[in-house]
Amino acid sequence: MTEPRYGMTIPFDDVPLHAQADWVRELADLGYTDVWSSEANGADAFTPLALASVWAPSLRLGTAIVPAFTRGPACLAQSVGALAQAAPGRLAFGIGTSSNVIVEGWNGIPFEQPYQRTRDMVRFLRAALTGAKVTEEYETFSVRSFTLGVVPEQPVPILVAALRPGMLRLAGREGEGAIINWLSADDVATVKPHVDAGGPGKEIVARIFVAVSDDADTVRAMGRFAIAAYLNVPVYAAFHEWLGRGERLRPMWDLWKAGDRKAALAAIPDSVVDELIVHGPAEACREHIARYVDNGVTTPALALLPFGTDPRTAYRALARVT
Repeated sequence: MTEPRYGMTIPFDDVPLHAQADWVRELADLGYTDVWSSEANGADAFTPLALASVWAPSLRLGTAIVPAFTRGPACLAQSVGALAQAAPGRLAFGIGTSSNVIVEGWNGIPFEQPYQRTRDMVRFLRAALTGAKVTEEYETFSVRSFTLGVVPEQPVPILVAALRPGMLRLAGREGEGAIINWLSADDVATVKPHVDAGGPGKEIVARIFVAVSDDADTVRAMGRFAIAAYLNVPVYAAFHEWLGRGERLRPMWDLWKAGDRKAALAAIPDSVVDELIVHGPAEACREHIARYVDNGVTTPALALLPFGTDPRTAYRALARVT
């Protein structure tokens, strides 16, 4: 990577996809280098990027992330190959386990062997995206005589969403880097060495949740809902135990399991909100984001939370000052 990267999550909430063309073009004009999509209960990961590839041809496109479970191997290769052909050399494909909530609860797919499933998908995609015929028995699935018909003109970097050491090392060993999520700027120094163990030059993309607002009380109150929604999911709870936040989060976890949601939210300390959500005036937010970069993030991928300044004002205010 020859230039500092600075990304924004798309699509923007509460704006129809067809109405976001000017927004995406403006991101490029403001100096954003990337747009990153996610996939949970909103838009799929590929459609917003396909639109952005036409609206703003200078932007790199990234998925952060596509679940390893919710598409079959061939179907996933088709989606990646088609977008990579539509935007040659501009796609960075991020894949990860997702969570039991999305995979099992929403999609009815057993959330079993998530590490192995992600590893196997990475290995399959490495082969399939070259156009080679793939017949292989992987640990979590098998493929018979599949040949991709939309082979990318240029290799597609594969990034692995990772939380704890095993997946972080997989990202560094078998991917071009890692996508990290819901962690503080200081936590980056804990996760980065595990990725770097796979070799030099690894990309580290961080989805950074941002609320541009002077109203700290409102951000903290609303931020607790977002934190509780994620950090009560088992994979994220284990992640924050590993990061050393267990003592501060255990009252929230215990109350949540007991069914007292209101008390659980109240039990989340302000300090945790302030570590995991970047908030304050735009200048303070930019300084906080810079701390992630100073600690090893190569690509900040900002995700605007819906309880600060409206998103268009926010991304304008957060644009890098040159």
